Amino acid sequence: MTTEQVEKKVRETLRAVALDRVRAPGDLVEKVVRRRSRRRFSQAAGAAVAVAAITVGAVLGFGGGGSAEQDRPVRPAASPVGWKPWQSGTPGASERGCLVDGSALYCSGSKYDAAKFDANTGERLWTVKVNREGDSIDHPFAVRDGVVYAYRNHTAKNQPDGDYAGGTDLMAVDAGTGRVLWKVQMPQDDRTDQAAMLIDGAVLANTPSLRTMSALDPLTGKEKWRHTWDKGIACQRAVLGGVPYLVCLRDVEKPDHTDVFRLDPATGNATKVMTLPIGQQIFGTSGNKLFLGERRDAAGDIRVTGIDVSGERTSHTYRIKGELANADVVGDRLITVSWKGKASAYSLTTGKTLWTAPVGVTMPDKDMLSGIASPAVSARQGVVYFFSPTGDLSGLDLHTGDQVWRDHVDTGKGSPGRGTTPQVLQYEDALVVRNGSRIVSLLPRIGD
Repeated sequence: MTTEQVEKKVRETLRAVALDRVRAPGDLVEKVVRRRSRRRFSQAAGAAVAVAAITVGAVLGFGGGGSAEQDRPVRPAASPVGWKPWQSGTPGASERGCLVDGSALYCSGSKYDAAKFDANTGERLWTVKVNREGDSIDHPFAVRDGVVYAYRNHTAKNQPDGDYAGGTDLMAVDAGTGRVLWKVQMPQDDRTDQAAMLIDGAVLANTPSLRTMSALDPLTGKEKWRHTWDKGIACQRAVLGGVPYLVCLRDVEKPDHTDVFRLDPATGNATKVMTLPIGQQIFGTSGNKLFLGERRDAAGDIRVTGIDVSGERTSHTYRIKGELANADVVGDRLITVSWKGKASAYSLTTGKTLWTAPVGVTMPDKDMLSGIASPAVSARQGVVYFFSPTGDLSGLDLHTGDQVWRDHVDTGKGSPGRGTTPQVLQYEDALVVRNGSRIVSLLPRIGD
């Protein structure tokens, strides 16, 4: 699929949405396509992957799903020290998303490219104002050694059509004060989780060209090394144990193979790990494994391959029933949610289906611009949490799929469908749920 075909698909999809239901401007289609064109997202993640509409995530591993775990009872949630229930509705501070790090919550919105909140109380501690528009879909993506890494618009001149020549800066912010430490210009307006990520001793960023990843000094932004791939190739990126990996395939509709490379985090030297058949997409990472997936047939079979740091691989085929709203790697499980509201857990170790159960939340219309949040997993409690744009919350037993908790929070009028996916995050056992500019922190009362 070419970039032009992807843009056509975006136009068709957006025009199929009742725009008055999402409070969107009438020229939303062309605005999104212009921004997508600047981002060249099909080049960044592979055109075959860009329209797949599968959300992926990664959480640390927690076990093998054996019979002993099946009998383990769900544990009640414990309040973090100093925490109390809170909620915030500050406009412009969080619509683009949030990240929890320790007792801090870092968010982005239409007014602020970065805003820090106290995760115990919801108090706003500092902000970094947006540069020009603040309508992107990104948020701070990492925190390490007292530095927050996020994005902001690059200063650019207005164009004849009233739009501006889009551009994105990767920026580093002092976590204690909110002072911007450095900025590096990106070659496109792409702020997905593929654009930049932390590796050992550096920030790996898609700069200075569309086909280049550079390792930047985390304190100064200076380039340490760079790796460039050939024209006509699209490379997805992931990190295992601080080591970067590239998953590369031809940027065509039906690529015949996928190459996996490991980059030395100190030098950028590339080593081919293996070649896999047909086009693969990254499903997620867990512990020391990278998981890649391919859809096998119209019936819904998906072949998932796990690759560990030694280069060994294991593959399993999963029969996925129904059209997927989410598919997330969570520990040693693949957890999916269908648009009909069925959640399933599959073992990435054995390939078996562990359980299928109602997800327990109201599913959004699949034609809306916002979907269900990626699940949050408490390994200590043995619970997987789901959150919908309507404010419904559900906790399922991680080992059986039984619903052990449900709740509802006020997400504010007009929040569903604004175009940003809601989030359910964890601060120890407490949950932080966000939809639009509304943030609520609560403690799940399991068994109440």
